[in-house]
Amino acid sequence: MTGSSVVLRATDVDVVREGNHLLRSISLTVRRGEHWALLGANGAGKSTLLGLLGAVSHPTRGVVEVLGRTLGRVDMRELRSHVGHVNPRHPLQSPLRVRDVVLTGLTNTNELVPRWEPTGEQLARADRLIGTLGMAARSAARWPTLSQGERGRVLIARALMPRPRLLLFDEPATGLDLAAREQLLSSIDALRGEHPELATVLVTHHLEELPASTTHALLLRAGRCLESGPVDEVLTTEHVSRCFGHPVRIARTEGRWAATAARAAAFV
Repeated sequence: MTGSSVVLRATDVDVVREGNHLLRSISLTVRRGEHWALLGANGAGKSTLLGLLGAVSHPTRGVVEVLGRTLGRVDMRELRSHVGHVNPRHPLQSPLRVRDVVLTGLTNTNELVPRWEPTGEQLARADRLIGTLGMAARSAARWPTLSQGERGRVLIARALMPRPRLLLFDEPATGLDLAAREQLLSSIDALRGEHPELATVLVTHHLEELPASTTHALLLRAGRCLESGPVDEVLTTEHVSRCFGHPVRIARTEGRWAATAARAAAFV
């Protein structure tokens, strides 16, 4: 797939676990420079789909291609090393400094690898990314002293270290207060502007947690795709109300979305 703009492709994907359908007939194509949101209520199948797109799990039926390679025909661990994955529940136990946490993105490990030494260029890249994410003043701070919002920005820098073509966000604003959330979303918008070839997929169930730079969206309900495509065509009052099973009114102001309760009315 050299030269192709396609970064991710899922075709007629089902996921069945212990007889339960978690996903049914899901198809999705993500191209360079596109920024997708996966939205749905709890249990809709968002995390299951993200696991496929991140080469963490296999589909029961259908085909998933990640960075041009088909799941089931490739070393999954090696493939994952080319995908940036931002998980706010990063299982780090050691009190590493911010710069060292970012450098672990090169080794795809939680801890620093013994006897491994980064090059001068790699150190410089880590410092640039830390600056881009607004954490330069905290570069020497240790992980346990960071707020949840600061950790989120450090983890984005870490995920970008190996220069991935694809970045996955698993509910990155979880547990953040208003100020921390806005700082995080501004950082995501900034990095998307600085890396125009990067493709991203962000999972959330809150429209307020979508960066303004979001270009496409997929709505999941009970493992099925309700709508998929350009974000302004998908995130409408009708579609989102159907997705969450509740009447809401959707508004977009200065690039950001908000949902408010609508008067109870019949909707399909």
